[in-house]
This record gives sequence, C-alpha cells and structure tokens, in this order.
Amino acid sequence: MSKRDVGPAEATYDARSRPRDGRSELRLWLLRLIVLASVVLAYNYVIWRWLESVNWSAWWIAVPLVVAESYSVIDVTLFGLTMWRARTRSAPPQPAPDATVDVFIATYNEPVELVSVTAAAAKRIRWPHETWILDDGDRPEMRAAAEELGVGYITRGREWSDRPRHAKAGNINNALMETTGEFLLILDADMIPRPEILDHTLGYFRDPEVALVQTPQVFSNVATGDPLGSQAPLFYGPIQEGKDGWNAAFFCGSNAVLRREALMQLGIVGYVREVEAAVARTLRDAFRIVRRAQRRAPAGSAAAVALAETATALLHARQALGNGEPLAEVTYSLQRRVDAAAAGVVFHDLRAIQADLAAIAGLPAGPEPRPEGGPAGDSAAGSPLGPAVGAAGPVAFDPDEVLASLATRDLSPLNALEAVQLALRAVDIDRDDEAQAVMPLATISVTEDMATSMRMHGLGWRSVFHKELLADGLAPEDLSTALTQRLRWAQGTMQVFLRENPLFSRGMTAAQRLMYFSTMWSYLSGFATIVYLAAPVIFLVFGVLPVDSWAPEFFWHFLPFFIVNQLLFLVAARGLPTWRGQQYSLALFPVWIRACVSAFGNVVFRLPLDFAVTPKTKQAPTGVPWRKLRWQLIAAVVLVIAVVVGIIRVVVLQDEFVGTVVNVVWVAYDLLMLSVLVGAVRYRGYVPDETVAAGGGEAR
Repeated sequence: MSKRDVGPAEATYDARSRPRDGRSELRLWLLRLIVLASVVLAYNYVIWRWLESVNWSAWWIAVPLVVAESYSVIDVTLFGLTMWRARTRSAPPQPAPDATVDVFIATYNEPVELVSVTAAAAKRIRWPHETWILDDGDRPEMRAAAEELGVGYITRGREWSDRPRHAKAGNINNALMETTGEFLLILDADMIPRPEILDHTLGYFRDPEVALVQTPQVFSNVATGDPLGSQAPLFYGPIQEGKDGWNAAFFCGSNAVLRREALMQLGIVGYVREVEAAVARTLRDAFRIVRRAQRRAPAGSAAAVALAETATALLHARQALGNGEPLAEVTYSLQRRVDAAAAGVVFHDLRAIQADLAAIAGLPAGPEPRPEGGPAGDSAAGSPLGPAVGAAGPVAFDPDEVLASLATRDLSPLNALEAVQLALRAVDIDRDDEAQAVMPLATISVTEDMATSMRMHGLGWRSVFHKELLADGLAPEDLSTALTQRLRWAQGTMQVFLRENPLFSRGMTAAQRLMYFSTMWSYLSGFATIVYLAAPVIFLVFGVLPVDSWAPEFFWHFLPFFIVNQLLFLVAARGLPTWRGQQYSLALFPVWIRACVSAFGNVVFRLPLDFAVTPKTKQAPTGVPWRKLRWQLIAAVVLVIAVVVGIIRVVVLQDEFVGTVVNVVWVAYDLLMLSVLVGAVRYRGYVPDETVAAGGGEAR
C-alpha cells in the first residue's frame, strides 16, 4: 500500500506537528536572534574584506585567505539555517499493534563473540520481531552461533559471486529480498540495542509518510575527555534536531528504523531510472550513428530516405523519453519505425534485383559457361557479406561500449540501420551487471546511509530524529583506527556530493537540499585550513601581510563576528561539550583533503578508492601512526619556527609589533587545535572503570 493510499482516518499521528512548549519556543527565538546577528556580522566582515582590505600586491596569499574566510562565512550561514528550525520532539504515540519488524545486524569480519552479544541483546528487544545476522563473510562459525542463539542467518548467494558486492548496502539489499517485516531496525555489529528501542520509535510510523527514524550513536567505551573525538554530541543533538525541523534528518547507517515500503519504492524507482538512462544513452549514440551514415548515403536514394526516417524517429523517441512517456511505449514505437525503415531499404533492393533479373532473362542466349574452381556452391563462401554467425557461435558484447565505438565511425547506410536495431534490442532491462536488478539501499558510495535518505526525501517521504540513547556502541580505541573511520565517512559523503549533488537532486525542497549540502560542504574545510595555517606563517617569516588595513579597523569588523559566532555555538549546543569536535575539525585537515581528492578520482576518473572496514575491536598496539600524522607534524613544526622568526624580526627590525602579536596569537590558536593529537597519540585504550565521556566528535 502506498503512503498516498492511506486515508485521513488512518493517519492518527502527524510527524510534522510541534509541541507547544513555551520554554522551548523562547529558547528557539533567542537562538534565531543570535543566528541573525551572527550572519549579519559575518557578511559585514567578509564584504569589507573583499572590497576594502585585500592586499592585492600580495594577491597569491591575500586572495586565498579571503576565499577561505568566505568559505567559513557560508559555513556559518548553513549552520545558522540548520538551527533556525531546531525541534525537540515529544514522545510518539503507541506503535500499531500489528507492526512487524526485522532486526538486521550487519557484519563482515567482526569477531563472532562481539556479533553474538549484539544478537543476544537484539533477541531481548521487547517488541515482537525477527532477528537476523547478515554475515557478509559467510563464516561457518557465525552460522553456528546464530543457530545456537536461535536467530536467523543470511549470507550472499551464488548470484553475487561475480558481481559488485556494494559492501554493507549490498549486504542489506540481499537480506531485504529474503525477509518480509514491515519495518527494519538496522544495527552495526557493535551496536547493542536496548530492550525498549522499538517501543520508543515505531510509534512515529503511525504517520504514513514517515520512512525513517534515526536515533543517536553513542559509545560506551570512551574515556573521560574523549581523546579520539569519538562522540558527536553536537551532531546527534542540535544539528540533527535542526535538520529534523526541515524534514532532513538523515540515515546514519545504524540505530535506525526504516519502512520497508519506502526502501522498495526507492529500489524500483532507481531501477526505472537506470533503465531510462541506458535507453537515453542508446538513443543519443544511435542518433550520432545515423547522422554519420546520412553523409555517405546518395541523395534521394532509398537508404537516404530510410536514414532520414530513422533520425526523425530517434528524435521523437528522445523527446518522448524527456516528456516522461512510458518507456515500453517509447522503445516499442521506435523499434517498429526503425524496422519499417530498414525493411523499406531491403524491399527497394529486392525490387532492383528483380528488375535486373528480368533484364538478364530478356538477353539472347549464349554459350553455357563452364564452371571453374569447383561446384557453384563454393563461390558462396567468398560472399562479401560473410556468414551471419561465426564458427564459434554468436559473440557476446557490451551494447553500450559497442554503440559508443560505432558512434564515432562512418558506417554504410545498411550497417548503420542494423547497428541501431541491435542496440535497441540489447538494452539491459535485466541489469545483468548486478546481482539484483532492484537495489533499495543506495550503492553509489562506500557509505550507504546519506544517499539512501536523500533519495527518500526526494520521493516525498519524511524522516524523524528521536533523541534518546537506545543502543550502546563501541568506538575505535586507537588513533589509527579512528582516522580510518573518519576517512571512510568523508569519502562516502564526497562520493554522494559528486554523484548526486543534493543541490540538483529532484524532489527535495530547497531547505532539504541545503541541509544535505551543509554536511557535504563541511568536508571541504581541509582546504581552507591550509590557508589559515599558511597565512600567519607567511607574515611572521616574510613580513607579507594579506590584509591591507590598520589594526583598529580590522578588529572592529572581525571581533564582533568572532564573538557572536562563538556565542551561537554555545547557545545551540545547550551546554553540550563541543570543543573536542572543533579541535578535530581542524586537526584532521589532511584526512578531509585526502577524502575529497580520492573521492574525486574515484567518481571522475574511476580510480579505485582506498577503502577499509573500521575494526570493531581493540587493536594490538602497533606504535604511533606517524605516517598518518606527518602533515600535522610538519604544520606544527613550521608554526613554531614561524613564531621564533617573527619574534626575532620584531626585536631586530623594531617593526610590525601589532601585526606580529596578532599572528602569534593566531599561531597559538592553531597549535592549540592541533594539540588534540598529542592526547590521541598517548591514548592506550579505554579502561572500564573510567567515566564515560559525553562530548567531542566531529560534526557530520
């Protein structure tokens, strides 16, 4: 049943409703006031920088700096927009009593003991459900553990053996075809659910338009101070609440409940769009083939007429496809017109042959020619047409590759028509390059979550962020693993940005587009950080000032913006610790840059992506990952040297005292942000009797 088939009487809950809480409303209006002040002051500063304070004589550093500042201003604007409709939800109604649920525990190579703990906890979930272990490693010991626990076990079938596997998305897509629950609770192997997780989330689905309920991901093995920045209280709090206000809270891969109907609709729509794209490519290349062949056809000939008719038919088909006409009707009509055009050429040739034979029959009889070179039938072997099928049988080919190749060659009129006919019949309706024709979860990146929810929103479904701790996870316990995890998140996000940019995705509202874009935009910060690190160094070492302004004027524009911006974060966080997240946002600039570059290479140039599954257990000590930290170390050393050189310049030259002080403070701030890695390097893992931290983590 479609969400649009549900009548008003059944819609007992509306996820768009907002609780009437005077205190919450007052806090929201205060937050909006600060957002307005922050945005106004930000643009006041950056406009002044562009128009009045760029040192054009040193444009090579002045322009990158003001561009980086403009990036930060846009970032502040997007954050303010996110916070504008931040919502705190009241408890949902009771779930529908007949709601059926499948609990999916996705695993690849995690220890059997760890997965078993999660599966045992999933069995204890109070709401009636079926628990399934989705073992992408196809391990006999995992199957045996599932049987012992009394839970279901699903692994890939043989149809996946020579096809793309699509990591976790493919694992879940495979399981979707083997289960029947109306709703799905998706858990990572290390996310231990609490018994009430379904009781507290299924009620949102009383609204027939809700497709996703996401809950926070909080980790139980994080030491005091959160040295690796694993927790993300700002994201799994104000940011997701802000996105929720715009109906843009998105799927984060685990601790989420999804509606099967919405996922299957995604799969079907995706299948149709893939086939439409294949047909569009075929029509485009076929048209190019025909146009090239037209240049070779004699004017007024039957071939020229047939090619003109075929070109017209292809144009009409492309227009019909663009107008959204049914795909089957478009292709069927086109095939009939192309076949008719080709038949016309053949008919004309047969009539010509018939006329020639009649003329030959009217000639006077001559001496009967003596056969040479064997039986007359032997001459057929030398026919320029050649055999229809080779001795080894028909040869398999990729229609897209063959057609694209033919589109750049000049073919005879008859060969051109035949190529078009073959191409139209070879469109891969069954998607033989995939194990499944229908893929509900998005497979366009190494992280399946964001793209899936983005497509849901594009189809008109709603999402909910439920801010309650309902599952306890395990965070990385060493810096190397944490860096691997951050890289994978960033790579997946940037793949989605490059393949399905939300600003141009169909179906979403303008606010939803900006909510997704703001998350993707944040991973570009690595490039701005390089400029923020380089600018004070260049001044302290070489005396080159990128800002052409005297100090009081600069401070008059900059300080109000900086202070109000910090106030915005404090009010938005509502007391949550966010400093650790801010430190890691700057300190991991090489990770963000590497993610952007590698994702670009993968999407644009099809280069393999350096991808690794995040280990879910504590790794054996391997020493400090100096290689992964080399750029931060280089930056820190250069910053310290720059301070020393700057102080020497002031003492010796007795010049630029104020500028030196400002830039030394700037360097000190950068070093303070980078210093978070000192504690991360020294961290040796969680000790169970430590107090669990609640803060830190980067915003997604």
